[in-house]
Amino acid sequence: MSGHSKWASIKHKKGAADAKRGALFTKLARAITIAARDGADPDGNASLAHAIQKAKDFSMPKDNIERAIAKGAGLDKDAAAVEEIVYEGYGPGGVAMLIHCFTDNRNRTGSDVKHLLGKGGGSLGEPGSVAWNFDKKGVIIVDAAAYSEDDLFIAIDAGAEDINPEDDVFEIVTEPSDFGPVRAALEEAGVKFESADIVQRPKNRVELDDKDAARLFKLIDSLEEHDDVNDVAANFDVSEEALAALAAE
Repeated sequence: MSGHSKWASIKHKKGAADAKRGALFTKLARAITIAARDGADPDGNASLAHAIQKAKDFSMPKDNIERAIAKGAGLDKDAAAVEEIVYEGYGPGGVAMLIHCFTDNRNRTGSDVKHLLGKGGGSLGEPGSVAWNFDKKGVIIVDAAAYSEDDLFIAIDAGAEDINPEDDVFEIVTEPSDFGPVRAALEEAGVKFESADIVQRPKNRVELDDKDAARLFKLIDSLEEHDDVNDVAANFDVSEEALAALAAE
């Protein structure tokens, strides 16, 4: 079976393609706006700093970023009405899922998420039913063909927890508070990333056959296409063939 981290890399590349068409900018702006509620200075607001960096990773224009910060810091009426909710559920093959949303109507969003899960072969779970299986971590994915583990040891010096070899990538894992300094140290050393984000990282993973993998990827896509869904985490491993099919779409 292939690694979860390779999927994260493919997902990031697909997101970059979407961003070029403007499809991600609304969600990225919303994340910045919500984070800016706790202060407009990214130096004193780690959540805002991460939201801004993620927007920059997808080439979001500077003006869009500044407007989103001002909207959140000024407690714009529409921004103040939005709340952050995480739904827990299950996908094909019994995969655990965390669905991170920003919404101004939790009844609508909850109903839509439940419908999409059911339509995609999954189900909505009770609060706490799957969250225990995830840890919030910084994860940086690096191409193993371009760098050796020794090349990446600077990440450990900067505070990373571990460097995990996984198929043809390295997964650098950090605590959320150490993500920024580790990323900065790698960038200063000239290391290029396939993806870099603070994510819900699964503790245990479910191995899926190619059929269930295809169903799961379709379900995740349908959820992430919803305006209120910011991100989806799931605890699966799949074959190289399934990942190759996903990358080709």
